[in-house]
Amino acid sequence: MDNERYSGYARFLESLSGESRLRSIPPQRDGMRLIDLCSNDYMGLARRQEKFERPSGSYTSSASRLLSFRQLSHSRLEERLATLYGRPALCFNSGYHANVGIVAALNISDTLFVADKLVHASMIDGLMAGRCVFKRFPHNDIGALDAILARESGNHRQIVVMAESIYSMDGDKAPLAELVALREKYPDVLLYIDEAHAFGVRGRQGLGLCEETGVIDRVDIIVGTLGKAAASMGAFCIADRCMTDFLINTSRSFIFSTALPPAVMEWSLTMVDALAGMSEEREHLKRISRLFREHLGLPDGDTPIVPLLTGSADKALTLSRRLADKGIMALPIRRPTVPPGGERIRFSLNASMSEDYTLTVANIIKETMQK
Repeated sequence: MDNERYSGYARFLESLSGESRLRSIPPQRDGMRLIDLCSNDYMGLARRQEKFERPSGSYTSSASRLLSFRQLSHSRLEERLATLYGRPALCFNSGYHANVGIVAALNISDTLFVADKLVHASMIDGLMAGRCVFKRFPHNDIGALDAILARESGNHRQIVVMAESIYSMDGDKAPLAELVALREKYPDVLLYIDEAHAFGVRGRQGLGLCEETGVIDRVDIIVGTLGKAAASMGAFCIADRCMTDFLINTSRSFIFSTALPPAVMEWSLTMVDALAGMSEEREHLKRISRLFREHLGLPDGDTPIVPLLTGSADKALTLSRRLADKGIMALPIRRPTVPPGGERIRFSLNASMSEDYTLTVANIIKETMQK
């Protein structure tokens, strides 16, 4: 191999290593069962897959949704989601595919996008892919957003406000009621909410924070993922029929991707039905999330995403390694995922953890931090 040919890339990797930011796929530790506080299996369904009957169906769709004849399972899942949400659903191959494809497609002539500063990278990539004109507002700052909308409303054909319901790094929640109030104040505003970390976790039927807050029918586009609490693969958007028809015709990630296999869609349907009946588990998850934070002396909260800020990549890496030695898998989060100084360990709790187990894990973490 011509090493000189790749020297620029090698130097880049060396610089990451020097800053304690070099990533690698974590290895499985032989002979050691780690307590997994990394995955997004919030409702513990991935840990209990053997309790569900395996669905039948083909393991390939062989073509995109616009060309494949193997779509009965896709339609069944979309119909079930539409029944739950009361509006049409459209499935995508992943949350990343959904956000990139939907956001870029929404950029019709003279559209302005206004995004919370902490929205997921996939939403930012959608803005980039669509060559969108956009502004950012400080995280969860409704006053700043209102000021932007007051200046820009009436100057564009459409304004799309983008936020997440539960944010993936801090585990905090968007002020959905206030966002909906702004949507109703300005008639040219569409509201786009990513429920990736709330679908299955919040709401009476697990439909997300929009359901729990009572605004589910006043958000123009809701995006949910099936690879987290639903223990499957794929994603979906909920919107009016006009919008789903528009996306079928304009979203490049939908048009040009081979559809997920029918067997995966059948499994997703099984998981969606299971989640709808897990209201007690959702309340339990809130309780242990509060308990975990309280025991570690962290700010109050009731979402299963619990950040422990370290302030530097080196400290995050060191703490992660020491926790692994104690049997806890909790990986460091570093730049560019978080800004400088925002380095952290992010703990992800799940509903299969009992209160006693949660306290045991918290005690191990607390002792490791003190040492």
